[in-house]
Amino acid sequence: MEVHHNGHAASSTAVRDTETALYTALWHACAGPFVTVPRAGELVFYFPQGHIEQVEASENQAVGQQRPIYNIPWKILCRVINVQLKVDPGTDEVFAQVTLFPQSNQDENTVEYEPPPPPPRFHVRSFSKKLTASDTSTYGGLSVLKRHAEECLPPLDMSSEPVMRELIAKDLHGNDWRFQHIFRGQPKRHLLTSGWSGFVSSKRLVPGDTFVFLRDDNGGIGVGVRRGMIEQSNDPIHLNGVATAWEAISSGSTLFTVHHRPRSSPRAEFMIPFDQYIESAATNYSIGMNFEMRSERDTVEHRFTGTIMRIEDIDPLRWRESKWRCLEVRWDENCGMPLPHRVSPWSIKPIATPMQVDTV
Repeated sequence: MEVHHNGHAASSTAVRDTETALYTALWHACAGPFVTVPRAGELVFYFPQGHIEQVEASENQAVGQQRPIYNIPWKILCRVINVQLKVDPGTDEVFAQVTLFPQSNQDENTVEYEPPPPPPRFHVRSFSKKLTASDTSTYGGLSVLKRHAEECLPPLDMSSEPVMRELIAKDLHGNDWRFQHIFRGQPKRHLLTSGWSGFVSSKRLVPGDTFVFLRDDNGGIGVGVRRGMIEQSNDPIHLNGVATAWEAISSGSTLFTVHHRPRSSPRAEFMIPFDQYIESAATNYSIGMNFEMRSERDTVEHRFTGTIMRIEDIDPLRWRESKWRCLEVRWDENCGMPLPHRVSPWSIKPIATPMQVDTV
């Protein structure tokens, strides 16, 4: 291919790469700042219990409801073969379609593993805003903080009258949205006006949802939403995901595909990086041990502390000796948001090591 002669192939490839990078950055922004998705080439442990838990949350069913007993191990070492970042066309909920390859050697103590190099950094300017009732009114616009407007929105010509600029942004579905960024009022403030009410109506935004905006160094703009309340999924592939994994593993098939919906159950990450699990397995968790856990509240990181009260199987009949949520904990304070009374060892970090009474 003679890309250097006419430049067309090189430029089109660069455009596609930039669009892919913008889409990926927007997907992660809509997923939330603490959502992790494995990358192709990585080794991960797949936890069927966590997968079931996420399915139950997505179906709006009670966790622990009777499910078929899957005769597979409580953890399965897999290599990630492919990852596709997708978005539900009806709800705008982001999800990842991940293809996994179970490894023939399941003994993590003898596995030699070199993680793939990190992806190249793609710089974007971004902000998110939890929407208020006035933001979602079809008669107004979106009020943008001065700091966010100056750091993230394309610059305005302050000498013009009125001070405004049209923005063309793309969402995760590839749709273009036109907004008018205007600087007006007394005192003056930044607003997204023309086009905003149509965005609110089309996306069915309500107070408590979060608007996501980002701009890359090439001028590309992406917009998306992060729901305050997750809508129930009717995706049959997702609902049958655990059964598909069970069938693939039981029959000796080489690959199986799962759908990871991080917003459905934020604490049910069921594909844990190899190194993260190995680090937790080397730690002697004990009753009375103090720990901290990172969590998200309104897209801001918070660190909560607690104490391990008990160590036991969450489901000794179906998943004997599983480490999934094997730690029963007590939190140090009422934080105003629901925290799990059971956690997995790899989800927390010890902050003290008192005399051990019982260990994992």
